[in-house]
Amino acid sequence: MKFKKLTPNLVVRNVEASLNFYRNVLGFQPGFTVPDAPPYVFGSVTSDGVEIFFNDQKAVAEDYPALGAKPIGGSLTLFIEVEEFEDLFQRVQQHGAKITMPMKDQFYGMREFAFEDPEGWVVTFAERIK
Repeated sequence: MKFKKLTPNLVVRNVEASLNFYRNVLGFQPGFTVPDAPPYVFGSVTSDGVEIFFNDQKAVAEDYPALGAKPIGGSLTLFIEVEEFEDLFQRVQQHGAKITMPMKDQFYGMREFAFEDPEGWVVTFAERIK
């Protein structure tokens, strides 16, 4: 067996708002949406080897009632290694995202900070300390 890819598939209240945040604040590129125009039930963003899916909570609840009933922004966190760390930190702060872990150097050789996206999902960005 060979694992090829992991794509977080986040349940959100507003697919369009999530797409806009990840594109406009974090610099992701548009992936695709369903349908082609809002209101969306699904959307995706990509950047290099990272891809993130967003699913509308109401649409998910129809097919997966137990999943649709769970709180959004649960205990899952996204950990994304990046370059140009300082610029990204400033953009996140400028857009008023809630910082949940201030920028710090970790003992394992990474500089990191974490924040909540508009839906409450925690995203950690990290850059290897040179």
